[in-house]
Amino acid sequence: MTVQGYEILQQMVSAGVHFGHRQRNPKMIPYIYTEKDDLQIIDLFQTYWYLKKASLFIFNVCRRGKGVLFVGTRKHVAKCIEQTANDCNSWYINKRWLGGLLTNWETMVKSISKIKRGGGEDLHQNLTKKETARLERKKKRLLKYLGGVRTMSQLKDIKDIGVVIIVGQHKEMNAVRECQKLNIPSLTILDTNCDPSLTDLFIPGNDDSLASVNFILNQLSIPIKKGQKDFKTFTTKTKTKKKSLYKYNRGARSPKASAYNYNYKYN
Repeated sequence: MTVQGYEILQQMVSAGVHFGHRQRNPKMIPYIYTEKDDLQIIDLFQTYWYLKKASLFIFNVCRRGKGVLFVGTRKHVAKCIEQTANDCNSWYINKRWLGGLLTNWETMVKSISKIKRGGGEDLHQNLTKKETARLERKKKRLLKYLGGVRTMSQLKDIKDIGVVIIVGQHKEMNAVRECQKLNIPSLTILDTNCDPSLTDLFIPGNDDSLASVNFILNQLSIPIKKGQKDFKTFTTKTKTKKKSLYKYNRGARSPKASAYNYNYKYN
């Protein structure tokens, strides 16, 4: 392990990532180091390894231009979810998972469009004060629950979500099931009472402590940003190549030039 790796391990200890629950799921036993004062202690070496594995997966997802959805609706992690998602230009759900958010995406897009329209003055002119107030309440409710996924309405296919990062498996079972149904990859922070068989990727760690959750999400935001940067750079270079090729084709006068451009392939 590198010096940087040991520094990350020390930061994990400081954040309390190793503290588990009193209860443990039998499937989590391989990731538990020991038991102390009736608390399960998570093996941080495995946490580090799975964090690196998850980071590589996320990087490859983002460098292909796919998005990341953060999910965590428990009150004490809601703000952390929002801040991390905004910091790395991603989507989030931190108030309540509305049933069918992914599996009934077309209906959700219609709800999101109502937020974007915002109900102009022309619409309100034909309504009574009571109807206007009811409409405003409905919009506020939609904004509260779907505000973090407003830009997802631009997706051509819901499967363009590269990965769903879940904090709090027991609370977010609806999100877990919808990901499974649509074969959308999920990554979950797993405490000692969670089930690793319900997620595609996982990081063994304390999902109750705000410091622990904040640390892990900050670590995951790094490969997200790097992947997004790589995708942006690749897209810019591709557009530049195509633009240069277009100009070259327009100026081509000899058969050789035309043949060269016809056989051109971007590597």
